[in-house]
Amino acid sequence: MINMRRQLLGLGFVAASSLLAMQAANAMTGPQAISIDGGPLGSLSLSGGADGYGYYLGNAGQGSKEQNSGAALGNAMIELQKSSGLVQFTVEVGANGNETLGALSYNAQGHVAEAATNNYVTGPLYAGYVTLAPSNLPITISAGQLGSLEGYEGSFDWSNPSQFTTLLFYVENAQSRGVNVAYSQGPISATVQFGDGFDSGVANFLQALGSYSFNANNTLSLYYAGNLGRTGPYTFAYGGINTAAYGAPAVNSQMVGAYYSYTNGNLNLVPEVQYVYAKPDARYPGGGWVKGTGAFGAALFGTYSLANTPYSLGGWVEYFDSHSGSADNYSWAIGPNAQAIGLALSPTWQYKDLFARANAGYIYLLHHRSGAGASYGYGTGGSSKGQFMGTLEAGVLF
Repeated sequence: MINMRRQLLGLGFVAASSLLAMQAANAMTGPQAISIDGGPLGSLSLSGGADGYGYYLGNAGQGSKEQNSGAALGNAMIELQKSSGLVQFTVEVGANGNETLGALSYNAQGHVAEAATNNYVTGPLYAGYVTLAPSNLPITISAGQLGSLEGYEGSFDWSNPSQFTTLLFYVENAQSRGVNVAYSQGPISATVQFGDGFDSGVANFLQALGSYSFNANNTLSLYYAGNLGRTGPYTFAYGGINTAAYGAPAVNSQMVGAYYSYTNGNLNLVPEVQYVYAKPDARYPGGGWVKGTGAFGAALFGTYSLANTPYSLGGWVEYFDSHSGSADNYSWAIGPNAQAIGLALSPTWQYKDLFARANAGYIYLLHHRSGAGASYGYGTGGSSKGQFMGTLEAGVLF
């Protein structure tokens, strides 16, 4: 399993590829850029945010870091950006930690993880890229450390309906180094990116995102991500994870998905479907996986803002079904051949730059037996099919 993270906050190439984010009635207003005089660089913008939370985890497992309760730093990010002229750039420095609801099995090493600066080989440089944006063309070209194009959910929790992310997000690629070409004209936007998916250092990963805006309230987005060549067995993902023993199918997979944003006044609904698949590969140590392995996920996200108040409600429901390539050698999420449903609700208060949010989530295993017949689950004995998690989150955005 790999805890994948995605973010689409930079305005360089994302301005063309993220129509959905601009039109959705989000549960929270994200960081608001501060204009500063960059001298010879021209006008610059500075933005960022930070948050922390206390948590309660029901049916905590046996992992050394998996505790029933505690506190953690959620996210911390500062972004400096030049978004005008022919040559533009974005630099993001910070750390983030994601809470994918119920992603880990009972013996995992740490379900609740504090934000870390060493998720990527670039260390605390979360994103850093230069963009060419010709004024007479609907195309921009970016190169550097880029955000993924996969899925609806973002990497920083204040950009999502809930602090908890789904299992769809869990299996997606994250930041990677590469080149990005974005096109935006009228209701159509399209982005293609090539680089080292999963921060692996192997340039063989292709991503594409296309969006069509039917009107101001309805946008359809389709995405693809996949390896054009074999990665491994001794490359490293996310700054130190040996793909020979950890996540090899993920870094050799093909993914397709779609999401649709519908907005009606203060209500925004976003259904999403996703399928990821890795073909058989027995060349990895231990025999690899002799059958194809994949996972299907579906989710419905929603946010509702109470008019003329600082309050809103966000949340989601999901279904996830994975299939291992061999008896017990790989798990896309909770455990081999896991099938699960999940729910998250997050009432939110925001006043200018300050916000507070209560998050409650529950995951339930519909199937919890591996191909060899062994069962798995939550709790110290791994016998529970369900797990509850609640957090109280607070932060500042600027």
